[in-house]
Amino acid sequence: MSAAPQAPASVASTVIDPVAYAEWDGLLDTFDWLRENMPVTRVENGDLHDPFWLVTGYDDVMRISKDNKTFLNSPRGVVFGFREGEDIVKAVTGGSPHLVNSLVALDAPIHPKYRRLTQEWFMPKNLKQLEGEISALAKTTVDRLVEAGPEADFVPLVASPYPLHVIMQILGVPEADEQRMLFLTQQMFGGQDEDLNKTGMANMTAEQITQLVIGAVADFETYFAKITEEKRANPTDDVASVIANAKVDGEYLSDRDMAGYYIIVASAGHDTTSASTSGAMMALAQDPEQFARLKADRELLPGIVEEAIRWTSPVQHFMRTAAEDVEVGGVSVKKGDWLMINYVAANHDDRVFENPRKFDAARSPNRHLAFGAGAHQCLGLHMARLEMKILFNELLDRIETVELAGEPKRAKSSFVGGLKTLPLRYTLSE
Repeated sequence: MSAAPQAPASVASTVIDPVAYAEWDGLLDTFDWLRENMPVTRVENGDLHDPFWLVTGYDDVMRISKDNKTFLNSPRGVVFGFREGEDIVKAVTGGSPHLVNSLVALDAPIHPKYRRLTQEWFMPKNLKQLEGEISALAKTTVDRLVEAGPEADFVPLVASPYPLHVIMQILGVPEADEQRMLFLTQQMFGGQDEDLNKTGMANMTAEQITQLVIGAVADFETYFAKITEEKRANPTDDVASVIANAKVDGEYLSDRDMAGYYIIVASAGHDTTSASTSGAMMALAQDPEQFARLKADRELLPGIVEEAIRWTSPVQHFMRTAAEDVEVGGVSVKKGDWLMINYVAANHDDRVFENPRKFDAARSPNRHLAFGAGAHQCLGLHMARLEMKILFNELLDRIETVELAGEPKRAKSSFVGGLKTLPLRYTLSE
């Protein structure tokens, strides 16, 4: 084993820059260079943040994702953050690096106990019972697109509200409160983007972004405290009732843990699917031949879903902490070191995915890492696949041709990314 080379200054700043993730192609160039020259590299930017190891190769990211004993979630932040913001979070939480104590911030033995509480809700057998409702919602959503044509922005009209409504139905949140959930999610995940954080302020400081996120989390907590009260008094057949009344080791979840559970389901349950959905639609708008092929052969629908999720990689990274001295990609990592496993980089590794920048609905195999792997693999992966398959089946029935009507824009975010606008021009099937 040897000490890894340190990332050049320009690279070190790029891999944590939300603007780079919005611009995308240059970021992919950087990851290509890193995988070729230093697939595990030390990233330092002065005193802005704690040093970390950036892991960009598919095999290394897969290994770390699956090895939940050696690479932990809980000791340090699971999302990259600047020191200024981390200090504020610790002050607010009483020392915890996690503003939201959700499933992604937990390790065994508590993590599997918490995950089992709702796991059955998101398995294919249970979701099959919801297909009728989801299909009806997909039709209503596409109706709106049809009525708005022949030009419209696909993100706010389709990609954003559709998965939001699905997860809120499952969670048990009234439809009247859905826009509040969307607003808070965008503030929490899109704090680096002036459009999504609703402030109109570009280049906010780490302190400003952190305070914005703290406010969104507090609003979430207030809202779900009321939901808990209601669901304990009158439980119904929804995920909120499961969380509100769940007991682990004979005790109700703490207020903080319960709030974290609600928040991860309410936010991650739609924002990532929205990103994958808009990514797929952009790819098809740019490739009329592939769109026509999909219209003619619906057997390709599962392929378009998997490729959209890989190609978009909505959750762009997670952080892990080494529980012991370990070797990663030939490099010595010490106990307590922080590592970034970058899913965008791993899902564009040309040693695993031929021509990875090409959107190919027929790509097979497609063992992407966008859902993660191991114990922390995405809880809602079956739901995301089902939602997207149903929606695109409806879209392909109703839309004859589609093309871009302007330049799409990606969110400025180094954590959860995707398109924030997708202007389309389309014709309808007869």
